[in-house]
Amino acid sequence: MIRVRSMDNLVRQLSRLPGIGPKTAQRLAYRILSMPEEDVRQIAAALIEVREKIVRCPVCRNITETTPCALCEDLSRSRDLLCVVEEPRDVAVIERSGRYKGLYHVLHGVISPMDDVGPEELALDHLGRRVRDGAFTEVILALNPSVEGEATAMYIARMLKTTGVSITRLAHGLPIGGELEYADELTLSYAFDGRKEC
Repeated sequence: MIRVRSMDNLVRQLSRLPGIGPKTAQRLAYRILSMPEEDVRQIAAALIEVREKIVRCPVCRNITETTPCALCEDLSRSRDLLCVVEEPRDVAVIERSGRYKGLYHVLHGVISPMDDVGPEELALDHLGRRVRDGAFTEVILALNPSVEGEATAMYIARMLKTTGVSITRLAHGLPIGGELEYADELTLSYAFDGRKEC
């Protein structure tokens, strides 16, 4: 079989994306090859633009092009509620439900000793300061119901216990081992309604 170096490189790079195996990467590479050049240039430009323009909000750590982000700046949101999530995509999922109108804090991961991710890598000290210095009455831990998500939620609950702020978890209407990103709006809405004290 004849090897084409540039095609092999594209397949290799696409395979680095989560959930993209070698066969899917190869299908995508051939699809890209068959696209009009202008479309390929637009995809490439979008990839570069997202890396150049997206930053973390210094307040909530969500992704944004402006600092602080639009959610932190929105004065119509409840300033006494703080929802802690694992990833920026979780903010998008919760926002789509239309149920939650408070503020967010994005961890960008969970505590995972196997992956060398501890409280420092998640900047949990930043979360602690934010809760202590803020006017929050409730912190909602909306972490995925995985082993790592549960461990992270327990760590945060212990860390914030002395603040006097109510710490709640989403109800476990979300499937164990599932991820917020795949929850439908109704399930997510019920999970918010059924949250409980940690």
